[in-house]
Amino acid sequence: MSSRTTDAADHGPEEDGNAPLGGVHIKYLHHCPRQLWLYSRGYRPEQRSDLVAFGEVIDDTTFTRRRDIDLGEAKIDWVTTGAVVHETKSSRVPSPAHAAQVRHYCLLLERRGITVRGGTIHYPLIRRTTDVPWDATARAEAEDSEVQARGVIAAPEAPARLTRGNCRGCSYLDYCWGD
Repeated sequence: MSSRTTDAADHGPEEDGNAPLGGVHIKYLHHCPRQLWLYSRGYRPEQRSDLVAFGEVIDDTTFTRRRDIDLGEAKIDWVTTGAVVHETKSSRVPSPAHAAQVRHYCLLLERRGITVRGGTIHYPLIRRTTDVPWDATARAEAEDSEVQARGVIAAPEAPARLTRGNCRGCSYLDYCWGD
C-alpha cells in the first residue's frame, strides 16, 4: 500500500483482540509504535500531509495498468501471476517497515488459500526494487508483527515518541512535538 490510509480502524481503538489489521497498521508498528497507537484511535493527520499527497500522486501515476487488490482490511497495490505481491513506495530510502507491510500482505493472502511466492517493493523515484521473500521465517515475522501491533493498540497509554530526528517528514510530527 502506498501512503493511502484505507485500512481498518477508522473508529477508535480496536477493542477486539482479533480486529483486522491492515498494512498501515504493520507499517506504522515498524516505523513508530506511537504512530500506530494514535492511528488506531482515529487520529489521521495524513490527510493534511503534503508528503502523503505526493505519495498518492506517485502511486496514481506509476504502474497505471495494475489494479489494487482490496482485501477489506488491507489494500495491496497489485499482485502478479504467480502470486507475487507488489507495493509502490514514494520513499527514496527502502525501509524495514515496507518489507514488514509486504510480508503482512503475503500472510493475508495465504490465509485466503493463495500460495504466495513473495513480494517486490518498487521505489520509482530511485528506480529500484527490493524483493521480499516469503518462507517460514517471513511467515513467523509477519505473525509476530500482528501480535506486536495488537499489543501496541491495546496499550492504555501511547508509546514514547521517537527522537525528533526520526520524525522528519512524519505527518504525526505536530501532534508528538507541537507545543
